[in-house]
Amino acid sequence: MTNTLSLRARLTFVILVPLLLIAVLFGRWAYTDAQANAAERFERSLLSTALAISRDIAVTGGDALSEDTRDLLRDTSGGAVFYHVYAPDGVFVTGYATPPVVPNTAQTTGAQTYYDAIYRGQQVKALRFTQTMAVDQLSGPFTFTVWQNTSLRDGFVRSRTRPAFLIIASMVGALAVIVWFGVRLGLYPLMDLENAIERRSANDLSPIRRAIPVEVSGIVGKFNALLDELSRTLKAKDIFISDAAHQLRNPIAGVLSLAESIQSSKTLEDVEARSADLIEAARTTAALANNLLTLERARAAPRQEDLIRFDPLAVLHELSHNFHKTAETAGVSFRTLIAGASVGLVGDRVLFEQAVLNLLNNALAHGGTELSAIELRAEVEGALLYVAVTDDGKGINEPDFAKARARFSQLTPSSGSGLGLPIAEAIAEAFGGALRLERHGASFTVALEFQLHERGDPAQTLARSTSRV
Repeated sequence: MTNTLSLRARLTFVILVPLLLIAVLFGRWAYTDAQANAAERFERSLLSTALAISRDIAVTGGDALSEDTRDLLRDTSGGAVFYHVYAPDGVFVTGYATPPVVPNTAQTTGAQTYYDAIYRGQQVKALRFTQTMAVDQLSGPFTFTVWQNTSLRDGFVRSRTRPAFLIIASMVGALAVIVWFGVRLGLYPLMDLENAIERRSANDLSPIRRAIPVEVSGIVGKFNALLDELSRTLKAKDIFISDAAHQLRNPIAGVLSLAESIQSSKTLEDVEARSADLIEAARTTAALANNLLTLERARAAPRQEDLIRFDPLAVLHELSHNFHKTAETAGVSFRTLIAGASVGLVGDRVLFEQAVLNLLNNALAHGGTELSAIELRAEVEGALLYVAVTDDGKGINEPDFAKARARFSQLTPSSGSGLGLPIAEAIAEAFGGALRLERHGASFTVALEFQLHERGDPAQTLARSTSRV
């Protein structure tokens, strides 16, 4: 088993990663919004200062600035503001000697131009605007430039966003702690379920019945179904072992007794006679063991390597050809009626052959002295293949149908194992079909039906059908 992240870690990761992403996006938005607000505020401050300077220039001719304007230059929200004014003829009027150079990329709105520039090695925000006015008999467009260091503006942005970042970080951290311990509390029913599963053993395969979260109800349902199937499988194995032990005990004891009698024989004639009996007893025991294994194989879930697609009608033609010689030797008429073209059947071909052969051999072995004819009939109806064996022998009366279908049951004393019909029925059910017994006057019929196709994977269909046996 490969270990991965714990469910607790996965849930924490799944919850926190989107929240971190949202927090980053929110923080970025808060920072961008603060920058935009700061830029707007500082631009308004620069414009107010520039207008105040232009008013004073118009009044004093550039000789002095009013006290209010000097207060604006010294103490705006972003720190000291620098200024420069020159007349229409390019003559310096007042302020600092050299203003920041306007870059080519600067955009002008009306008479105003806001731009970023470098002034004496520092980043500044500047405003240049032109206003037509008359000063000392000189009239025309006067150009005003005011600028301010942006480091103060950036400090203002940081001071505005730092509390927001601290709040976001605190909330994410607190939420991480809550999620980590909350998920542990939420997963407690799974831990309780783990304890319930841990208590299950080969001696206790009872289903889990306790309050569980709806999200894992499907898993628990599948697990309970698996426990039920495993329980039935183990029960079937126990029944098989019990049947095998019960049915093989007497034949094996007989074989052992005959072997011991050969060892104690005094004449060659006794040895030969008892050897023949030993061979016959060994054959009977081997046939019984073979039938027991075939029955168990038919009732068990099919192996994947045995699931093939084959044409059952072709198999029936082959079986009828071989059985024709057997029936002829026994002096019984044998007829075959196989209708339909080639069809596909998915499953264990060997078991299919065994089921039909069992019906033919049963008809021949138990038909009695009045048996004169056996008929093998096959036809396809929709998704079902019907295979029926009919004989005119003594057959089985309807009140004895249930007894005839039981394992090891024999209506009359015979050398058979009593597994012919149970094996055929188990095989039919493994193919999704069934076995039927019919009595019509002097004829007796054993019919098998096989599922030719079903929605879904054929292998899964057979596995489900077999699990119901």
